[in-house]
Amino acid sequence: MPNILVVGGTRGLGQELVKQYSSFNATTVYATSRSEDLDTSTKNVKWIPSIDVASENAGEKIVSAVKSGSGDGASLDTVIITAGYFATESFDEPNWAKEVAMYTTSSIGPVFIVHALVKAGLLSSPNTKGGYSSSKKIILVSSESGSITLRHPKEGGGNYGHHASKAALNMVGKLLSLDLMGKEIAVGIVHPGFMRTEMTKGVGFDRFWDDGGDAPNSIDTHTKPAVTPDEAAKSLIEFIDKFDMSMTGEYWAPRGPRDIGTAEDTLGKGLPTPLKLPW
Repeated sequence: MPNILVVGGTRGLGQELVKQYSSFNATTVYATSRSEDLDTSTKNVKWIPSIDVASENAGEKIVSAVKSGSGDGASLDTVIITAGYFATESFDEPNWAKEVAMYTTSSIGPVFIVHALVKAGLLSSPNTKGGYSSSKKIILVSSESGSITLRHPKEGGGNYGHHASKAALNMVGKLLSLDLMGKEIAVGIVHPGFMRTEMTKGVGFDRFWDDGGDAPNSIDTHTKPAVTPDEAAKSLIEFIDKFDMSMTGEYWAPRGPRDIGTAEDTLGKGLPTPLKLPW
């Protein structure tokens, strides 16, 4: 019976991942929330409340909750860390506190969560005898905004904390993949798509939902409208199902270049789906 952990399971993509995974037969979903006010009656879902990814002890609290819910034989097959924080800023108005929050949430917190899970034995893999099918998986939800190669003059600068914290997460994912390779734990970094969520709406990017792209100057005619979280979750789940050790440490866009406004400018035309992204 597959056990899935979704870190950040109450909003947007995370909420849809919980919903869709929990609909699968014989699947148990552990899902974290910052709140304590949760619907604990949802079938196949075990909620872990009061988890703030930006806190140092988040991983320890998750480990304790998983073990208490499953006993000494607790294990996880797939971990998806999708919790995030996005605030806009410009060169004229940078924001120290918001940048620190973005770095802590996006690229520092995941290190400590993964460390706690692995050290607790929750991601121990059986001997696969050279095969990949039984590998455990860690998926870090990043963004194409973390790619240095994809940055282009037409989109301009700004949003330093957003872009750089995702670039830092990409590095974290790569380094984790090297540290965990001997344990048969595959680590993937993904751009799930530009989505119609409260997060993008909260920073005013809902005005670009029907144009595509992820920044005011990245809108172009070859991009497509923002996807809904359920669409993005479906694509991501399909991608994760095929993801294995042969792809560990790589950075992917499961939905391809469709909403990356600088993809053709920087990588050329005729790009495939899924698309392996450049750092």
